[in-house]
Amino acid sequence: MPIFADLLTINEMSEIRNPELWESGELKIEWVRHHMPLLAGLEKEFKETQPFKGLKVALSVHLEAKTAHLCEVLAEGGAEMYITGSNPLSTQDDIAAALVHQGLNVFAVHDATPEEYESGIRRVIEVGPNIIIDDGGDLVSMIHDNYPELIPGVIGGCEETTTGILRLVNLNRERKLKFPMMLVNDADCKHLFDNRYGTGQSVWDGINRTTNLIVAGKYVVVAGYGWCGKGVAMRAKGLGAKVIVTEVNPVRAMEAVMDGFTVMDMASAASQGDIFVTVTGCDDVIREEHFLTMKDGAICCNAGHFDCEVNIAALKKLAVSTKPARNNIQEYVLPSGRRIYILAEGRLVNLAAGDGHPAEIMDMSFAIQALSARFLAENRDSLSREPGEMLHNVPASIDSEVASRKLADWGIRIDVLTPEQHRYLYGE
Repeated sequence: MPIFADLLTINEMSEIRNPELWESGELKIEWVRHHMPLLAGLEKEFKETQPFKGLKVALSVHLEAKTAHLCEVLAEGGAEMYITGSNPLSTQDDIAAALVHQGLNVFAVHDATPEEYESGIRRVIEVGPNIIIDDGGDLVSMIHDNYPELIPGVIGGCEETTTGILRLVNLNRERKLKFPMMLVNDADCKHLFDNRYGTGQSVWDGINRTTNLIVAGKYVVVAGYGWCGKGVAMRAKGLGAKVIVTEVNPVRAMEAVMDGFTVMDMASAASQGDIFVTVTGCDDVIREEHFLTMKDGAICCNAGHFDCEVNIAALKKLAVSTKPARNNIQEYVLPSGRRIYILAEGRLVNLAAGDGHPAEIMDMSFAIQALSARFLAENRDSLSREPGEMLHNVPASIDSEVASRKLADWGIRIDVLTPEQHRYLYGE
């Protein structure tokens, strides 16, 4: 079966599901434009300064309205945009259509087959990008593995998520990373707000709209107590759940205890939980022995980047029958007769079963992305390309700029150090 066999090719540089959906997509994008003032300000600046003029930008991020607005901002700054999704279920076809209607190049469809998903990644790489904006590391992995001849043309890239950074760290440690990468996820204005407040809210948006069940009074098991796990646990507590945290890191486990949560291993938690949310970035977090002890009606979902945290293959082998229980919910019946429900095929529940993080949160995250991409463009000749030295933190000045812009948008004033205070603290 040919790749994108049932898709419409709008032009030689776009392949999407249905171009007639563009008006619906435009309405969604228009809504987030009104709630993303940081990007609005950057769009005006970029339009005047053209920091990306003459540059090709390959972007693989969850393709929904907020991402579309980031693409618009980069395009206004002169970038030639090549866009695909970073997850088969998070692409919204009407958003893709709206971007194509604007003249941008898009290769992405909702519910893509593995072949279609990979083809989208390949298509945006094959143009020979100068800047890469990645979410999970698939673009960086693809260009290193399959298109090494294009690497000299890459100025650098920006990585959006924890999982992608883990992949980059391994590549860099092995001295295999061949161009500079900005660690966007590690910026304070990204992980402190996006990972905690964004994930915390959007995960429960996805769970609640998909299940239409109450959370209050239930036992919620949160696997992983990093910034994302902290947000998911906090919001579960706010909804009235009794929260259990599982961890492999003793310091984070201790932090969860002091934050008021019950901490135990997954073997113990499996029989107690009503709703399970994995947020670890690791694989095989919930597996066969855990499924066997779960309650009848237990609900499992994942908020990590890849669909490997809940071992669905093991669950399929255990099950005597399976069927769709509701849109985006699959029911598995075990030999004991107990039912286990998987949301969104074990993919990111907040995006595969929802609209992702709130617009105001992604305004900060994507402002970091846009400014980091500009930093790459402006410093292309000074960034190290030495093996093992390819990872770069987002400059503190960018973090400070984003925070200051956000506070100003909220109408909040903060104190400024006097010259004497500055000398007292910093000796200058």
